Amino acid sequence: MLATLWTRIEKAERRFRRSFGRDIATPIGRALAWVHYHVFDHAFLRTFWTNFYEVAPEVYRSNQPTRFRFARMAAKRGIRTVINLRGEDKYSYYLFEKEACEAYGLELVDAKLMARKAASRDRITDVIDALRAAERPLVFHCKSGADRTGFVGALYLLIFENAPISVARRQLGLKYLHSRHTATGVQDYIIDVFEARQALGEIGFEQWIRTEYAAKRLQAAFDARTPVAEAARSLAEGADPVRVPVPAAQSAQSPE
Repeated sequence: MLATLWTRIEKAERRFRRSFGRDIATPIGRALAWVHYHVFDHAFLRTFWTNFYEVAPEVYRSNQPTRFRFARMAAKRGIRTVINLRGEDKYSYYLFEKEACEAYGLELVDAKLMARKAASRDRITDVIDALRAAERPLVFHCKSGADRTGFVGALYLLIFENAPISVARRQLGLKYLHSRHTATGVQDYIIDVFEARQALGEIGFEQWIRTEYAAKRLQAAFDARTPVAEAARSLAEGADPVRVPVPAAQSAQSPE
């Protein structure tokens, strides 16, 4: 009963949240979008809490910046490129970000990842390509700067800085308010599976992503708590990394 009630409340809240916040061109629309931005996207928190850190020289990570913070990053850090890991959208947070980037001469690149799901190979390679092509200094961000941003921080260090996996993994940590013990732990699992893959032969992270990584199968392995060594081996072989349990009656039968 309570679960049903809570589900209905969540659906109602979602419908309300999506009912406005898509217009910043008119005075009324802009005022409503401002409320949407601060209340539903929690921008008021990000005015003071930035989750802003240097990943490598001229490469920074952050939560979703406000307009004031975009101006400050451009002035103090010389930021030229903003990589938005939330992707293009029609709601307030994206509209205000796009407006701010245009106002301060920043190139905005949209490359959508998911916090609680393993991103597709194409989406990850889009991020890699965006990082490679971006004018420095650059900053990449998601909403809170914890999960998607942490994964891309690790990715950047592995591919562009040739950092050890142990160093890259630090980008996914409590320091940034990331937890591996929830659904967002799939980001850690990707790195863990890549590390386990090294036991089968050395391979670079970008090559592994482009040739062996399979998002749906890796996600299924994470959900099934498949050991990382087994998942790595199965992905390398192109097999399904999730063990399919054999029914007890079938396993008890003698082979013919």
